[in-house]
Amino acid sequence: MSLAAGVPEERGRPRESARPGQWARLRLRVRRLRFTWLATVGIAILVLIVLVAAFAPHVTPYDPSRAQVMDRLQPPMSVDRAGNLHLLGTDTLGRDILTRVVYGARVSLLVGLSSVLIGGLLGITLGLLGGYWGGLLDDVMMRVADVQLALPGMLLYIAVLAAFGGGLTNIIVILGITGWVSYARLVRGQVLALRKSEFVDAARSIGAGPARIMVRHLLPNVIGPVIVVASFSVARNIIAEASLSFLGVGVPASVPTWGSMLSEARDTLRQAWWPATFPGVALVLVVLAINSVGDWLRDYLDPRLKE
Repeated sequence: MSLAAGVPEERGRPRESARPGQWARLRLRVRRLRFTWLATVGIAILVLIVLVAAFAPHVTPYDPSRAQVMDRLQPPMSVDRAGNLHLLGTDTLGRDILTRVVYGARVSLLVGLSSVLIGGLLGITLGLLGGYWGGLLDDVMMRVADVQLALPGMLLYIAVLAAFGGGLTNIIVILGITGWVSYARLVRGQVLALRKSEFVDAARSIGAGPARIMVRHLLPNVIGPVIVVASFSVARNIIAEASLSFLGVGVPASVPTWGSMLSEARDTLRQAWWPATFPGVALVLVVLAINSVGDWLRDYLDPRLKE
């Protein structure tokens, strides 16, 4: 009997990815999901907001940009001169607040998800290349990351938007490009710890090239922490968009966003509480829901988790 047969496999060590089944193992873990009550509530809130944003014209019949100055600052559950009910009241221009909150969810979700997708793809690619190859590429990437981290994020956003102009597309691109650092540093650190592992040597010995090793064998072992970082980045980018819109350098005023609604309502906050309260509550709910899901993902995808 071989001595190796009696030695149990070391737990917690990444399995040899030269064998097929890394992605199959990830799918198996997805099927074994166990939700906490906080994560369940967070997922329910996110699903509700996504559905409401997707079917906004069916949720509310009003135009989010139509102003009716004669019906300005109507309180919640009020009826305007035309007999229309406003569940959350109207703002300083007589626009329906519920309609603007619903359409504002579209902008927030689009900015949060799109910017994370751009930053994630860029950061993961650079992290894999820098961690695997090292050398000059890795040194340059880390120095650029250090310079970017030394700059205040909001100040950097404002400076870039002032140079290239506001707009939804520019905000998504800026938040995406500047968000690569967290993914690149995380993936690079994981790859540096794994590139000398036995399963990488085994893959290399059977003729696997660098691209296949990085995508097929290293990426599945680092994707868990990346998903966690991405979930928190969505919430952070939603807050960044709202902050930029609040400061007036983000999305144009004609596009309803939660940040612009808060900015418009600050002058009438003593007179009417509802124009600022409801978009603020929507922003808080979305961020808390995403963070609760991110906390659950962090615990579930912990590499020290025993299987």
